[in-house]
Amino acid sequence: MYKRYVKRLIDAVIGILVLAILWPVILLAALAIFIEDPGPVLFRQERLGKDGKVFQMLKLRSMKVNSEHTGSGVYSGKDDPRVTKVGRILRATSIDELVQAVHLVSGKMSLIGPRPPLTYHPWPIEEYTTEQLHMFDVRPGITGWAQVNGRKGVEWHKRIEMNCWYADHVSFLLDVKIFFMTIAKVFSNADNVNTGATVEAAPEETVQK
Repeated sequence: MYKRYVKRLIDAVIGILVLAILWPVILLAALAIFIEDPGPVLFRQERLGKDGKVFQMLKLRSMKVNSEHTGSGVYSGKDDPRVTKVGRILRATSIDELVQAVHLVSGKMSLIGPRPPLTYHPWPIEEYTTEQLHMFDVRPGITGWAQVNGRKGVEWHKRIEMNCWYADHVSFLLDVKIFFMTIAKVFSNADNVNTGATVEAAPEETVQK
């Protein structure tokens, strides 16, 4: 009941409230982005959503225009020169993700759930194991179990393990717990930079090599 209906209703209501109440914050952030680095204020990126389907996820742009075509193509750490001054503030406060409230309304995302991975990182959908694909049984989230248990400091195999665990244990109380843990993370800015390799060989891969 909760997983199929109530969770979706809560997401839609929260999405509408965020857009209705925080639109001045989003507008000011967009203006600051444009003043520092003229160009599109929204960044669109293909991500993997529920059932592994591709969708375009929105964020307020925190990097210089066309940065996705330079360097590694993924955020590499706190000293990444592609991130603008305004962008560093947006990332530290997670304001860049406020526009994802539109996805809560549309049903493409949930407030709580596995963060949607890129279509090519950590690896293409075809390379996920049967067990790992289980994380796509639920809608991707703005925050999730892996984010409050290490965030960017957790290697991807372990992140996916936690995402799959969440998919198996979705409940109202768990979502409430993750919500308040997320607030604490945002205010402390904990685990918000990559501290090591984000993708390492799985144990069985290491043996084969």
